[in-house]
Amino acid sequence: MTTLSKEKKLSDFRIDYELNKLSKSGVDKNPFSEFKLWFDLVLKANVIEPNAMTIATANKDGFPSARVVLLKEFNESGFTFFTNYLSRKGREISENPNATLLFWWREFERQVRIEGKIEKISRKDSEEYFNLRPLKSRYGALASNQSAVVESRKVLEKRFLTLEKQFGENPPIPKNWGGYKLIPNKFEFWQGRRDRLHDRICYEKADNDWKIYRLQP
Repeated sequence: MTTLSKEKKLSDFRIDYELNKLSKSGVDKNPFSEFKLWFDLVLKANVIEPNAMTIATANKDGFPSARVVLLKEFNESGFTFFTNYLSRKGREISENPNATLLFWWREFERQVRIEGKIEKISRKDSEEYFNLRPLKSRYGALASNQSAVVESRKVLEKRFLTLEKQFGENPPIPKNWGGYKLIPNKFEFWQGRRDRLHDRICYEKADNDWKIYRLQP
């Protein structure tokens, strides 16, 4: 068994959650509205990177992978993030558009899991967001062939400097970079509770409405 020290084992680490509770009757009938309530609380609490989310994808053979990205917009049409279309996640999305988002907010003992299908947003919307990014971030996206093997960091830095000299204050959006939107068909709101009897309230798309039910912890 892996241990952190002679005194404490990984199996010894546990917290009894007791900040809040969650009931089927107490949630909004619209999962997007419920998510906004939770997200607004996180924003007001000045949590570091409140929009950080794990996105899990899988390739055509069903082999999964996950990583943390930043949510950049959400509304009732879906949840938007940006990346290189030729990155590992981009390639997997092209093979299998089914994906899951996961938000974990330790300060509130809460997590939200959102399942759905991913599609690209319009090129116009991708360009608008790209041009709002800090200049150095735009060059980072232009310089990096995300997920491709590179000989060294110096190679990336040299490419970055070369592009800066070439384009100055107006770098173009990379052809293979842009936004994706996850369109949900299922939400799960999780609230940590004492004795591991956590609250789990789910919304599942049913025709043009949402079915709401509770899951055992």
